[in-house]
Formats: sequence, structure tokens, C-alpha cells
Amino acid sequence: MPPRPRYLMPAEWERHDATWLAWPKDPLTFPSRIIEPVRGVYARLVKSLATGEMVNLLVDDLDTQRRVSSLIGSRGRVAYHRIKSADVWIRDYGPIFVREEGNGLVATKWTFNAWGNKYDELKPDNKSGREIAEETGLEIIEPKFVLEGGSIDTNGMGSCITTEQCLLNQNRNPLYKKNEIEDVLRRYLGFTNIVWLDRGIAGDDTDGHVDDVARFVDERTLVCMVEEDERDENHAPLSENLKILRSAKDERGRKLRVIPISMPKKRVGGDERLPASYANFYIGNAVVLVPTFDDINDAAALRTIAGVFPSRKVIGINCEALVYGFGGIHCVTQQQPSSVASTGS
Repeated sequence: MPPRPRYLMPAEWERHDATWLAWPKDPLTFPSRIIEPVRGVYARLVKSLATGEMVNLLVDDLDTQRRVSSLIGSRGRVAYHRIKSADVWIRDYGPIFVREEGNGLVATKWTFNAWGNKYDELKPDNKSGREIAEETGLEIIEPKFVLEGGSIDTNGMGSCITTEQCLLNQNRNPLYKKNEIEDVLRRYLGFTNIVWLDRGIAGDDTDGHVDDVARFVDERTLVCMVEEDERDENHAPLSENLKILRSAKDERGRKLRVIPISMPKKRVGGDERLPASYANFYIGNAVVLVPTFDDINDAAALRTIAGVFPSRKVIGINCEALVYGFGGIHCVTQQQPSSVASTGS
């Protein structure tokens, strides 16, 4: 039997010390007609999260901080950090926090290459992520390996879900074989049980991030997106992912419980499909923030997610503007867990 991992990534529902976000401003991601509605979404995210935890918000300069503070107000706890960022996708370039047995919290800083070198103008956010880690004052570990936070999800006990489309993509770590990737995830994140799904949803420019597909909601339970329309391009891959999860087991060899959630109807921005998904929710200390799309399936998705988080307030936030940038609520948030382990969802 291999030795017990030194580090372990907590589940998202475990107690946070803070949530990190970066204020939106990139005109390439959010053009002028979209940016103000996106900032409205952000203001609601910050206000909702700040009722239960500290919100650490990146702003480029003092002038931006003043304008944002005026918009958000003083309700709750918000700390501003003047760390320049190219874009908002802090889930993918920010540090992933893990617990080291006997020594508290550690920041793991992975290499961010803008989702397989797709966007050169966003690569500076690799440096932004490092600056966030430094701002925490925690020990920093850099595996020298390309990994985005949105490509993995964990139950906090050593089980992880991910997709082959993303982690095995040659535009990430081409010299690593599948078993070698698993070794890296075990060493730095404590994943002893990795469930490999097939691929992500249509319109996702990250090459199949799992946080648009399926999410752990407790140690043995996941919600999983399904597409009921057989003519839709998401139907086949999501059906395959559901099949894999229904036959998968957790780190103790127990079958996982899987709860399907129907996808929202197809969303298009210009001539491109947008990756709208209810799975891109974020679990805060006091709230669960769920993307909605003024869609016929919004209400059912909110009921299902509320049913698995009875101790938290589930809030639907219209993300039609945010998803125009090819991401959602989970993509723009990154939790900093408490250094002391806690359980329960």
C-alpha cells in the first residue's frame, strides 16, 4: 500500500477563511455592452458571500478600489488587494489550498498556460496567481505542472473527478502519461482515487473542465449534468459521463450516489455556443451561489441543489452576461479553506 499523502485538498463545503475574486475589466472577455451587467453580477456575488466569510477582491489600483467599494457598499467583510490581473478566472490561475498533516494550510501554485496556450494576453495571470499565494503569507509549493482549479473536483477525502479531455490534453503536460498525472495529483493534492470522466460540455474553451459537468456535494454524492434532447451535441458525452459516475466508487470502495440535473437550453453568443451549466455553482460558508439563465430548467436546478445543501441558503444569480465570457460563478471564485479541518455540507 502506498504511503498516506502528505497534503490533502479540502472539499469546497468545508469551512473557508475567505473567498478570492478578481474584479472584471478585460474588454476582450466582456465588451462594453456586457461589462456593466457582469459587474452587477459580481456585486451580488461579493455581497452574498460576505455575509458568511471574508471576500478577498483583486483590484488593479486605488481608483478601481474606490469605484468598486462605492458599488458594493460596506455590508459584510471585503478586503481589497492591489494585485493586477489580466482576467477574472481566478479558479484556474489562483493557488489551490491544501492542508499539510500537522502543519496547517499550504498554497500550491500550479502553472497556468491560458488553457493550452489559447490566449497569450491572459498568460500574465500565472504571475497574478503567484502574487495571491504570496499575499496569504502561507508556505508556497510549485509543482511545475499545468493544472487549472476548474479541471478537478474533490470530496475532501481523497476522491477526485476530472475529464480525460482536459488533463490528458497534449496542450497541458505532453510529457506525462496518465499514471504519471495521477502520481502528481496524489503527491500534491492527496487524491488517492481519481474518477476519469470522458469530456466536458460544448462551448467550453477550457477543454472540458469538470466544474461544468459534475460536482461533489458530500463525501459520496455528486450532481451530474444531463442533456435530455438527443439532438443536442451535449447529449452523448453527458450520458457517457453519467454512466461512468454510476459505476464509480469512492476512496473506500463504496458506490457513489449520483443526482442528475437537466442542462439549460442552448445559449449562443454571436455565432459561438456558450458553456451555460448549473454545475458551475460555488459553495460558500453561508450560501450556495447557483448560475441561472432565465431558463425553463432554472427552478428545478435550484430545488435540487437546495435539497443537497439544507444548511445553506441557495441563491440563484442570473449569469447570462457572465457566461458570455465562457465561464460561470465557480470559474471566478477560489476558496481559501480554514487551516482547521471541518466536515459537513
